[in-house]
Amino acid sequence: MATARSRSTRFHSWGPDEMDRSTTTTPTHADEFGSLTFTGDVMLKRLPADVFDKLRQTVRKGRPLDPGIANTVAMAMKEWASEHGATHYCHWFQPLTGATAEKHDAFLNPDGNDGAVSTISGEELILGEPDASSFPSGGIRDTYEARGYTAWDATSPAFILKNSDGLGATLCIPSVFVSYHGEALDKKTPLLRSIQAVNEQAMRVLRIFGTDRGVSTVVTTLGSEQEYFLIDESFYHERPDLQICGRTLLGTPPPKGHQLDDHYFGAIPERVLAYMTDVEQRLCELGVPVKTRHNEVAPGQYELAPTFEHANVAADHQMLTMHMLRTVARNHGFVCLLHEKPFAGVNGSGKHNNWAISTDTGVNLLNPQDETHSNMQFLVFLTAVLRAVDRHAELLRASIADAGNDHRLGANEAPPAIMSVFLGDMLSDILDQLEQGDPKSTKKGGSLDLGAHTLPRISRHAGDRNRTSPFAFTGNKFEFRAVGSSQSIAWPNTVLNTMVAESLDFMASELESRLGDTKRTEAAIEEVVKNLLREVVKQHRRVVFDGDNYDQSWHDEAARRGLPNLVTSVDAFPSLKRRETIDLFERYNVLNEVELAARVEVLIERYNTVQSIEGATLLMMLRTKVLPALRRAQAELAETVATTRAAGLESPDTEQDLTELLARGAALRKTVSALADASAHPPADPEARATHVRDMLLPAMGAARAASDALEEVIPDDVWPMPTYAQMLFLR
Repeated sequence: MATARSRSTRFHSWGPDEMDRSTTTTPTHADEFGSLTFTGDVMLKRLPADVFDKLRQTVRKGRPLDPGIANTVAMAMKEWASEHGATHYCHWFQPLTGATAEKHDAFLNPDGNDGAVSTISGEELILGEPDASSFPSGGIRDTYEARGYTAWDATSPAFILKNSDGLGATLCIPSVFVSYHGEALDKKTPLLRSIQAVNEQAMRVLRIFGTDRGVSTVVTTLGSEQEYFLIDESFYHERPDLQICGRTLLGTPPPKGHQLDDHYFGAIPERVLAYMTDVEQRLCELGVPVKTRHNEVAPGQYELAPTFEHANVAADHQMLTMHMLRTVARNHGFVCLLHEKPFAGVNGSGKHNNWAISTDTGVNLLNPQDETHSNMQFLVFLTAVLRAVDRHAELLRASIADAGNDHRLGANEAPPAIMSVFLGDMLSDILDQLEQGDPKSTKKGGSLDLGAHTLPRISRHAGDRNRTSPFAFTGNKFEFRAVGSSQSIAWPNTVLNTMVAESLDFMASELESRLGDTKRTEAAIEEVVKNLLREVVKQHRRVVFDGDNYDQSWHDEAARRGLPNLVTSVDAFPSLKRRETIDLFERYNVLNEVELAARVEVLIERYNTVQSIEGATLLMMLRTKVLPALRRAQAELAETVATTRAAGLESPDTEQDLTELLARGAALRKTVSALADASAHPPADPEARATHVRDMLLPAMGAARAASDALEEVIPDDVWPMPTYAQMLFLR
């Protein structure tokens, strides 16, 4: 997206009727935002009541869009957008690049009388035709096959992005992107299909319990926390690695990082707070429900978090959030780094994916309620998720496979690549009871007396939280902590939704079969449910772990349990090509075999391309920056030694410094040569090349970096050719 645009307005947003705002799965209504927000109430004033109602049925209830209302809605959109300065519109979509894309069209159309009229038709609102040939398609489209289609996604609100100079604006219409033959070429289409799959299977479970009355749809909801770094823009322009790769390829960690834990939740620097406020204002104008801001663990690292929305809308808003974080930073003299590991040896950045399932009547199906042991419906949904993670652990790991995320997973700020589930004391105790017989009680958290009469008693939760778990239950949702900070959340949630849909299908089918035609009394249902839960828990509980996921003892225990540990993306990619994975996506109409194969090809190609760019960038920096700095430092030391000797004096310390510098320089030159060899002539086959990257290129890059960082430790600051970690992380 063009970086010049920043100001924004929203077209509409409707959430479920009578949503319980005490739950974390509450979608946010646009009328709670700024004056530029275009709400459903205002839309009602612009549309005939019947048109408004039909559109609302599509948005709220998932009903098919009535094409007969398109012209009316299009003109209302155009008039509203024009009032806010929009002269163009675009179908805003998410191709397989991982970014967003748009092609702008003016509202002006010929009027047939040698003039023009400002308008947009219903057909133009619903359908667009960008060139599909230059987007990654994984072989679905050949280069010469140019036709592709974008189609309006009415369930996600349209919005206006205004130019920062105030001289123009664009109406952005969230859309899907498909090929000439209808194959999905984007990340939104499979996400929408996966949401539909969850809806179909979850409704079956609700019908078994008789809790489907008044429920039209079941949706997945998301709230995705976003971590990021800010550095001064002047430093960014002096670092080719940051400019080209988004992360530093060289650099020695500063003496002080986050050892003192003084940055985390500390006072936000004024300049940073001004930036955050600007970002929040613009996101509020877009209708993005930003809730939380704070300092993160590392110096220069921060976090932004929204409240919950429907998964599809949340995915769109996440892309807009990243866009705004990057765009607004320049206005404050910063550059926002969204890479998972922009600084080696320093806390990395993730995008914690808080996921739940909710009805359109506002019921969070992952809310345990007070007497959890007797809440059979909740336990069915809970164990379905456990089963899904256990059965599809490798697929879940593959959903967050990315070159950048490989640098983060398993470090001290991120969960390991072993997919496990944290439940906490209360739920783990209920699983114990289920395995042993009938659950009889629910552990209570009680309260805490803080010891001073002036302090209140605190109601304690029934279980703690676990920051080391990749997939943790946190009260009434699951937090998938392994998603990378730069990644689109659409693909991980497509995978998560699909595997949970399969488990809900299994649970519903088993319950329907076991209940048969017998009278479904509450007691009969409860007995059948308990028996099934007991079986599922015994078979899949191995994926539950409530301890320290960083500890080596857990890695050993996970291996004994048979849990996969796919350390790198290259290890994870093959799981996407297995027959059972293909069958899973096809069974629930999320991706066909061709569409899935295309995504695997794109993922592998992206991995190879990113790593080769980083290898070439590192080689360039070593040759054009570090080695010249080495020669200059050598020359200065050699001149000092020679001058001292010419004066008839001895200089053993300086001579030792020169000897050490020469040794470190020789080590660097050796690694530069090895890196050049590893970068040259990689295998042509994409999978073989990915293996080469993992086994040859990355180790060569690591060795070259280590040698360069060793030089940085002894070369004077005025000779070192780049801003250091200490400068970038601490200067504000």
